[in-house]
Amino acid sequence: MSNENGSGSGPAALPPPMEESWWAAVMKDEERLAYPARGRGSERPQMNGSAEDWCWARELYETDATIELPVAGFNRGGLLLEARSLRGFIPISHLVSVVVGPESPDRAAVLATLVGRRLCVKVIEFDPERGRLVFSERAAVAGPGRRTELLTSLQPGDHVHGLVTNITRFGVFLDLGGIEGLIHVSELSWGRVRHPADVVQCGQALDVEVLSVDRDNGRVALSLKELLPDPWVTVGERYHVGQVVDGTVTNVVRFGAFIGLEEGLEGLIHVSELGECVTTSARGELQEGERVRVRILHVVPGERRLGLSLRQVPEGTGAEERPAGEPEALTSA
Repeated sequence: MSNENGSGSGPAALPPPMEESWWAAVMKDEERLAYPARGRGSERPQMNGSAEDWCWARELYETDATIELPVAGFNRGGLLLEARSLRGFIPISHLVSVVVGPESPDRAAVLATLVGRRLCVKVIEFDPERGRLVFSERAAVAGPGRRTELLTSLQPGDHVHGLVTNITRFGVFLDLGGIEGLIHVSELSWGRVRHPADVVQCGQALDVEVLSVDRDNGRVALSLKELLPDPWVTVGERYHVGQVVDGTVTNVVRFGAFIGLEEGLEGLIHVSELGECVTTSARGELQEGERVRVRILHVVPGERRLGLSLRQVPEGTGAEERPAGEPEALTSA
């Protein structure tokens, strides 16, 4: 983690995988599409339905049962279902009968073809207080009881296989064959990830590690990077103080600039090490994506810190393209 004194070299810390706030944030857009407000400042309307039918829906959820329901309509987010006197919703990412991207121009036309059809689904979210009843066609493929089985058997540290079903700016949903897990953006790579879509794509199969299981809320937090080599573990074998190496500017901040040396490995050039003409700000001197040659000032693997200097690179050592992990050593100071 970095701070403005340049004491670190990595990106700012992100919330822990099971923090409720980011689970809620990930679902926010999908919820907005499912239950749009009816006017500025209005609350989402409560769904109609009898208490008896809400009890029926609860039983479907708790028993993880499958059921066939008719499609009553659609909106930007997915399909609307008739569930007795209740109105249910299937997000686009939970449909298997059609494949349609969230930005597809013919999405409405494709969803319209499903109106009147009956789909085999499961309840994946049950919240009568907020009038939310969410179904999944994808979860129903696994058959009755599979969600409960997975929630009971999955343990932190398990390695599982799944299919990417949805990508948001906060993370990636993965179908584990009966329940969806979530890979937070911070768990996709050891390196900096601007958007999860830069790392994975919908429909891609992934092997991941289970970080935690919230059985009460039916949530599974996953990690992709835990199955990838951590470059900081072996950083001392490839880099040492005094070395001059090539890197790419990944981020320019008030107190300096971050330089990527290889995937998942960034160092910090403090503003004082940018050059004699730069004293207060790195902006305007370096551009993201620019290739630069820097000198290593210190390597602290345990603290994931790598200090770099642009100012201390001897003249005449022009930046050369060199494969990551194979820096050129500089024997003289």
